[in-house]
Amino acid sequence: MAEIKIGRMVLGVCQTNCYFLYREGAHETIVVDPADKGANIYSALAKNGFQVAGILLTHGHFDHIWGLDGLRDAANAAAEAEGGGPVQAYACEAERELLKSARMNVSEQAGRACETYADVYVKDGQEITLAGMTCTVIATPGHTAGGCCYYFEEAGILVSGDTLFAESVGRTDFPTGSMGTLVRSVKDRLFVLPEDTRVYPGHGESTTIGYEKRNNPFCV
Repeated sequence: MAEIKIGRMVLGVCQTNCYFLYREGAHETIVVDPADKGANIYSALAKNGFQVAGILLTHGHFDHIWGLDGLRDAANAAAEAEGGGPVQAYACEAERELLKSARMNVSEQAGRACETYADVYVKDGQEITLAGMTCTVIATPGHTAGGCCYYFEEAGILVSGDTLFAESVGRTDFPTGSMGTLVRSVKDRLFVLPEDTRVYPGHGESTTIGYEKRNNPFCV
């Protein structure tokens, strides 16, 4: 089976990482955290021959969801034209309230109110298979109550959103955040993964689980 690859677009006022995963040589892709201008995300992927098979949300803050509706609408229009099924967005079930509240997801304060939804709300440990790729949902509350990471075990890839960064962790001063909960999530849920697991965070450059276990000052 062809290797799973991951690409990145850095988007929006917060320089948020929007990832797309695909099998080498294949045309279907999974998009994670459509940060802004969803129609543009769709156009960029389509120009490179990709079809969006699904959208994963690590959490519901404005800088990770501003592009969701535009991307979903464009992907669904293309799928419908080709006789395909709906393109769905996935999020952890505990994030439902935050996604639909412009105050809680901080979009109101950021100057562009956004209220949206996931088509499918998932649980900790649930497996999602899209475009021939399977990931496991790892609930990592702390940055938000419903924050989660997506672990592609086959590829040794963890998409961590704003839970874990290179030598840092997500902020916890927004609604539903808790630093104690976040640190426990990182230590108990992520640091148990293989040390060579490559971590792709919501902002900044990638790192590894092993490196963070040894060097992350928030999780000593």
